Amino acid sequence: MVSDFRKKKLLHVFTSFFDRNGSGSIDKKDFELAVENISKLRGWAPGDAKYKETQSSLMKIWDALQGRADSDKDGEISVDEWVSMWDEYAKNPSGSFEWQNLYCKFIFNLEDASGDGAIDGEEFSSVYASFGLSKDDALAAFRKMSQGKANVSWSEFQDLWKAYFTSEDANAAGNFIFGKTSF
Repeated sequence: MVSDFRKKKLLHVFTSFFDRNGSGSIDKKDFELAVENISKLRGWAPGDAKYKETQSSLMKIWDALQGRADSDKDGEISVDEWVSMWDEYAKNPSGSFEWQNLYCKFIFNLEDASGDGAIDGEEFSSVYASFGLSKDDALAAFRKMSQGKANVSWSEFQDLWKAYFTSEDANAAGNFIFGKTSF
C-alpha cells in the first residue's frame, strides 16, 4: 500500500511531467508534447541532432513504460497503474526496470544543460520553470536537494532518485529532485 505522502510525490511527477495534455492518463501523445517542450527549452528545432536524440530517448522510455505499466493494455497509463508500478519499484529499487534507469539518466542529462557532469541551481530551476513550476520554488528545492552544495553529481542524483520514489521521510533530500519543496 502506498502512503499518502508517497502518492502525492508520484502524482506530482505524473501530472507535471508526464500527463502533458491534462487528459488524466499518460499516452504516447504526452511524450510527443514533452519532446516539443524540452526542445523548445533548449532551442532545438525538429531535425536537429539533439531534437532527434531527445525524441528517440523519450520514445524508448514510452515504449518500455507502456509495456511495463499498462496492465489493461489500453494504450494509456492510468494513475492507478502509475502508482502501482512505482510501488513495485519501492519494494526493490535495485531491481529497477531499464526504462526507469533510462528515465533517471534522461532527467539528469536534461538538467545538466552544460554537460559538465553536474547539475547546478540555474540549470535545475530553468528546466522546472519550463514545465510550469515556479523558478523560485525550484531554486529552493535545489538547495534542499543539494543540501547546500553548489551542484549535484550523477552518482548523487541516482541516490536522490531512489529516495524520491521510495522514501517516507518528508525531509529526505531526494524529495526535491522534481522541483517541488513540499507535498
